[in-house]
Amino acid sequence: MPKKPQALRAHVTQLEMTAPPKVSLPVPVNLQTAVIRAPEIPLHFYRYLYRQVGKRWHWYNRLRLSDAQLSQFIHHPRVSVTVLYVNGAPAGFFELSKESDTLTELSYFGLFEHAIGLGIGKWFLLQALYAAWQDMPEKVTVTTNTLDHPRALQLYQMMGFSPVSTSEAIVQPMTDQELFRALDG
Repeated sequence: MPKKPQALRAHVTQLEMTAPPKVSLPVPVNLQTAVIRAPEIPLHFYRYLYRQVGKRWHWYNRLRLSDAQLSQFIHHPRVSVTVLYVNGAPAGFFELSKESDTLTELSYFGLFEHAIGLGIGKWFLLQALYAAWQDMPEKVTVTTNTLDHPRALQLYQMMGFSPVSTSEAIVQPMTDQELFRALDG
């Protein structure tokens, strides 16, 4: 019987912004980019994006969901998934959840490993924020933790987010068998 991976501790920071970003950034040079919203994204493609972005940062929550549970989340009318393509291939995604008319959450945001270091992260986050502010909420929220990219908190703050609370969390990694089952469906 495979040994269960050891639980990880994370310091969680919740942030919010109460005004649209004031910065603008050009599209990074020498890259062909496309940012495409995927309304009815197939579950297997969403899981692929989620795993490719989240494997370094210990994202497991959505992989543990059944097809019906995952579909209920990502195909909800108040949720949107948008995919970044760089030079014709998927390179990241973000997910927005319109919690109410006054609050939008940036639920997930990230790049594939091959896109980290291309100078596209800030620009792509700005695209996510433009989409989040499209319906003029009173605030946009995001949550990060110490298992995330080492500069994630700094980047969110640079873009206009302010920390509003912190907490501690335990993340239980999946075994290889659990991951295989989750991604095989």
